[in-house]
Amino acid sequence: MLASTLMLIALLCAGVLIPVPYAEMSPGPTVNTLGDHDGEPVLQIAGRRTYATSGNLNMTTVRVTSADYRMNLVEAVYGWLAHDTKVVPHDTLYPDGKTEEQSTQENAEEFSQSQESAKVAALKELKVPVTSWVIVSTVVKGSPAEGRLHAGDVIKAVDGAAVKQPGDVAKLVTKHKPAEKVVFTIVPAKEQAAAEKAHKAATGTQDVTVTTATSDDSGQKRAIVGISAGTDHTFPFTVDIKLADVGGPSAGLMFALGIYDKLTPGSLTGGKFVAGTGTIDDDGKVGPIGGIELKTVGARSQGAQYFLTPAENCAAAAKDTPSGLKLVKVNTIDDALGALKDIRSGDTADLPKCTK
Repeated sequence: MLASTLMLIALLCAGVLIPVPYAEMSPGPTVNTLGDHDGEPVLQIAGRRTYATSGNLNMTTVRVTSADYRMNLVEAVYGWLAHDTKVVPHDTLYPDGKTEEQSTQENAEEFSQSQESAKVAALKELKVPVTSWVIVSTVVKGSPAEGRLHAGDVIKAVDGAAVKQPGDVAKLVTKHKPAEKVVFTIVPAKEQAAAEKAHKAATGTQDVTVTTATSDDSGQKRAIVGISAGTDHTFPFTVDIKLADVGGPSAGLMFALGIYDKLTPGSLTGGKFVAGTGTIDDDGKVGPIGGIELKTVGARSQGAQYFLTPAENCAAAAKDTPSGLKLVKVNTIDDALGALKDIRSGDTADLPKCTK
């Protein structure tokens, strides 16, 4: 008996002291995009008429352990057994040794981009014109472009060929061989910002020549200059999203719906509690996200009756749907608006369902 007791104590001590390479995910807070958070409206619109709303269009989140947190064996086993947590390999959340700071920065950038796409998708749905252009999104430190191109520069052309989409930039650069020169026609970021502030179109362009280098990633070698291209927009009125301490792109759909609701008469939800998740692009296409099983748990715990679910996440969400929560499959913002029409009318029999 004594030997068994000592062995058990030793095993428990080992379980507490020995770190394991896992991280934990759990349901995070949900926020009503139609309401207030920390004392101020989540969606703040100026320069355009807005309308009263009701009900809930809640975005959902997932909590994750930090990059430097070291889970022990006891915590891992408890997480595996618990219904409302998920234990995953540490590298799943923080690949390639990514630090907490790097992960936070990446999530903040994705969150910012999701807000921009949500605004564009909502305004396009309302037939409100939005001006868009291709910009230098990031410049890699130590790359040929460093010091020559800058984040925010507007890319008008590459080697004289007009640039209309971010993907055009890479296609035109990779036509070159390493060590060849490529010419970017740009509007410098400062000039673009000044033009926007004055509500004018920027007219001054300049040519910048960059010598290409060889890619150092896996796969076929190609010419690169060390930038990533993105899209920026000018909106005819101000739409601000005030929500701190949230990262990642998964709230895009719910932000778009919240903006649409505030800019149209009546209530999209009819007073119902609707939650959801999903990325969204400028054209209103809804994309999959991570942690869907935890987001449905978090939504239901706050009182959600319906959950707008990206089609690609439907099978995973349907495996263990919280009691009282109805999953609604969506592929686009149009799908979501159609589902909300049925929800507010009470005609929910034919809502697109998620199946295993």
